[in-house]
Amino acid sequence: MADTAVIVGGTQGLGKELAERMAARGQSVFLSGRDQARADAVAAGIGKGARGLAIDLTKPHDIAASLAPVGTVKHLVIAAIERDSNTARDYSIDRAIKLATLKLVGYTEVIHALAGRLAPDASIVLFGGLAKERPYPGSTTVTTVNGAVSTMIRTLAVELAPVRVNAIHPGIIGDTPEWSGKPEALERAIARTPIRRLATMKDVAEATLFLLDNQAVNGVNLNIDGGWLLT
Repeated sequence: MADTAVIVGGTQGLGKELAERMAARGQSVFLSGRDQARADAVAAGIGKGARGLAIDLTKPHDIAASLAPVGTVKHLVIAAIERDSNTARDYSIDRAIKLATLKLVGYTEVIHALAGRLAPDASIVLFGGLAKERPYPGSTTVTTVNGAVSTMIRTLAVELAPVRVNAIHPGIIGDTPEWSGKPEALERAIARTPIRRLATMKDVAEATLFLLDNQAVNGVNLNIDGGWLLT
């Protein structure tokens, strides 16, 4: 039986890119989005036996039931994100609770729900982001939760041993739907990136697969930014 991969947040962008690659290399892929019909449609488009799940990380009490169809898991990627702009002066409690619930409670509940089904050599990759290192106006909650992801993996790596747990922190990814339509912002980012180009979805997917596959990498926060943080 093929190794099973679960990708939470796999219906678009980086999660979908990763689902396609993992299915192509022969893994049995479960991918999730908030909407079952959309998850099913994306899975059907990928083919190769991919299956869709409806998971809303902002509703953590429902997560375990949503993961019921999943058996033994070799690779788990939690890539779901919620974009938010929240400042101390203009603060939305509801938006802050939603994002904190998604990234901190939701991520952890997925792992809790699957803990008994993780293979002994399983690996987990959580998605954070470089706002943890370089905040911007409006990133109060985003910076906080991504910083929490960077420390969460340490306790999870200890608690779940020998299962490995790592995190990936993409910077500006130029070919994602979020950024591809913003040429001026991309040009400014490229100008201050030492490699003189932005990371791509391909770069992030390959880095994620490295974290999943390399048996000696554990408790690591990997930045994918072409050296942007150096400038």
